Amino acid sequence: MNAVFMGTPEFAVPCLEAMLEQGHDIKAVVTQPDRPKGRGKQLAMPPVKQAALKNGIEVLQPENVKSPEFVKKLRDIAPDVIVVVAFGQILSKEILDIPRHGCINVHASLLPKYRGAAPINWVIINGEKQTGITTMLMDEGLDTGDMLIKESIQIEESETANELHDRLSSLGAAVLRTTLSRLEDGTLTREKQNDSESSYAPIMKKTLGEIDWGKSAKDIFNLVRGTSPWPGAFTTLDGMTMKVMKARCEAEADDEGRAGEILEVSKSGIRVKASEGVLAIEEIQMPGKKKMSIEEYLRGNSIQKGAVLGA
Repeated sequence: MNAVFMGTPEFAVPCLEAMLEQGHDIKAVVTQPDRPKGRGKQLAMPPVKQAALKNGIEVLQPENVKSPEFVKKLRDIAPDVIVVVAFGQILSKEILDIPRHGCINVHASLLPKYRGAAPINWVIINGEKQTGITTMLMDEGLDTGDMLIKESIQIEESETANELHDRLSSLGAAVLRTTLSRLEDGTLTREKQNDSESSYAPIMKKTLGEIDWGKSAKDIFNLVRGTSPWPGAFTTLDGMTMKVMKARCEAEADDEGRAGEILEVSKSGIRVKASEGVLAIEEIQMPGKKKMSIEEYLRGNSIQKGAVLGA
């Protein structure tokens, strides 16, 4: 099929590669404009743009996909289908109506749960045991279109959002292959979403990572996992911001102490009291320092038992 691919981050690259492997004729790749990145603020190409140029595909980078010039460009291309994967802009009805087979989105949740920008993070933060990929036929709503194919996976007990991202990226490519194959042979079916079962996964904000020691150790453990690598979970130690890079949960512990109090300091970790249970912090990052294990940190620094984090 003649196709246009719309996507931006690393998550979308396997889907683009899957379409190329299937032999689809990708007339153009649409991605976000290059943005400043890193300490030097040098312009950097989105990962999808890099993959497209590597394969000799025309790249379009509109600041606004609703602009008349861009809409006309898509109409001139006249794709059979537009595939959208983590693109980053809302498509207008004008665009949705251009391809004869519609616009197909690859979404990283089991819709209608976790509609929105950050489903991978929120399934972990909320302690879900299962997630997956849903392909859907896009409409004007936010991830509200008819579902096409769903495939689920189990979330591992200690899995971070970064690790789950990579697994879902690969699964997304596989589900997209099946979706496009069934579209071509006429066996693809549609299922309406039940809006009463929907939930929302809003965009991640830096402030989300602040640890509330008044919550359970399990909830804090999920926050550490779900905000990795960004924005990252953090608290304060002696007035300094301490990023919590890795931890383990001791949810059944019944140690006495106030929320946030350091109960024990050892090479294997800092045991901190939560409202329920204990969180054992294994890796941290202090301001201006690299990530390090507690054992590494204690070689040149001290952490006092009885200190209260986040105070």
